[in-house]
Amino acid sequence: MILTSQESAWRLRKTDMIKIFVCGDVMTGRGVDQILVHQSDPVLHEGYMKDARGYVEIAERLNGPIPRSVDPAYIWGDALDELKRMGPDLRLINLETSVTRSDDYWKDKGIHYRMHPENIDCITAAKIDVCSLANNHVLDWGYAGLKETLETLRRARIRSVGAGIDLKEAEAPVIMEMKGKGRVVVFAFGSPTSGVPLGWGASEQRPGVNWLKDFSDDTIERIRKKVKEAKQERDIVVASVHWGSNWGYDIPQGKIHFAHQLIDEAGVDIIHGHSSHHVKGIEVFHDKLILYGCGDFLNDYEGIGGDEYYRGDLGLMYFASMDPWTGKLVELQMIPTRIEHFKVNRTSRDDALWLANTLNREGERIGTGVKLDEDNLLTLSWHYIPR
Repeated sequence: MILTSQESAWRLRKTDMIKIFVCGDVMTGRGVDQILVHQSDPVLHEGYMKDARGYVEIAERLNGPIPRSVDPAYIWGDALDELKRMGPDLRLINLETSVTRSDDYWKDKGIHYRMHPENIDCITAAKIDVCSLANNHVLDWGYAGLKETLETLRRARIRSVGAGIDLKEAEAPVIMEMKGKGRVVVFAFGSPTSGVPLGWGASEQRPGVNWLKDFSDDTIERIRKKVKEAKQERDIVVASVHWGSNWGYDIPQGKIHFAHQLIDEAGVDIIHGHSSHHVKGIEVFHDKLILYGCGDFLNDYEGIGGDEYYRGDLGLMYFASMDPWTGKLVELQMIPTRIEHFKVNRTSRDDALWLANTLNREGERIGTGVKLDEDNLLTLSWHYIPR
């Protein structure tokens, strides 16, 4: 029997693989925060809504009552069983909120996400290892809010990446040792294409995020140097990037070129792209995984209409099995999810089919497809497309 390189690597070294869990944006602020045990001041500074409890009421009008003062694990719903079953070595999320008591909201922004620091156990409930903070909401409640977010995560023993008290800390990767297998090195970047304000970039004297100025060769060179400083043998390098618009399946050519350069020139093995509120096409370039947009994993948008075509309520749990000797993707399995009652739920068969069809449609032009099994598990297949 002739095996493909993917099948051969998987059968010969399965026990040596490093399995990494990632997902789309995890937004535990605003309406979600209001159903947790410790609620922030619900006052909002938005044109659409002035009280965070209003988002709970909108969701309840659509799907019925949502419990209050819930257990910290509540928001993860069915995802907890799936995480236990899949057994990833590393759990990485983009935490799309400030975790703070600060009332110093960013005046030039129309949306502000905030979770009460005493609700941090809703993140530890899922045994999250690393939170990317390089996004367009971590500074919603000012520099004081960012500093409290960083400190709250430290006290909870959750590693953070992509933001810091100065540029050195914001640029620094998180390095996680996978006992007997190798290491995972995580960098995080926030791009203005996703709405990260220019003023949020960290400097030598100012807190902020690891701001991705542009997709130029100079930017690639800066990242290459940082990766080279950190990367050792049997390291998997992840670039967690908050980029692009919230809606739309199109992937600009400049972003594709930048992603390819991150792999070929900068030494990145996985690109964990987020910001889009719905899942986008997946590419495997030179056997390295590119997730252009993971879709939202948890938010308080339930009941808000206007973009139903994209099915923003549907998401995926991505489990990437990697060969630490080569940094190549061996297998990507995905579990379809749905946000309802402000928690993560398993999907129906119809919703799983919708996601499979979407990934096949969007992946066709970049060389990927998925297969859906009887248990609603999606598995990626890929082939190389010359460019």
